[in-house]
Amino acid sequence: MSARSSSPEVRNPILALPSVARLRALNPEARLALQDILLEIQSDARLRAEKSWRSRKPPVAAYWAACAVYAGHIARSIGPARGRRPRASVALLPNEEITPC
Repeated sequence: MSARSSSPEVRNPILALPSVARLRALNPEARLALQDILLEIQSDARLRAEKSWRSRKPPVAAYWAACAVYAGHIARSIGPARGRRPRASVALLPNEEITPC
């Protein structure tokens, strides 16, 4: 197995889109506000994905998971590097485990 590239465009494919330059051209206050909103969308979408997964609705869970990834990638492409926000905690039922993918 080969090591994964540390190139920013590999880690965040949104950076390769020409439209990202237009977002980066916004004034800093607007970019920070947009970044904050996108990170909130990411958090909410992750919660919805987890809820859908627990409700045995994999297509809906996949949709919300993809929304969360895109929102996070766009947020990180337009704003200053911030520490990662903690993921929303998910309460597990008794005898329930999280298994790695």
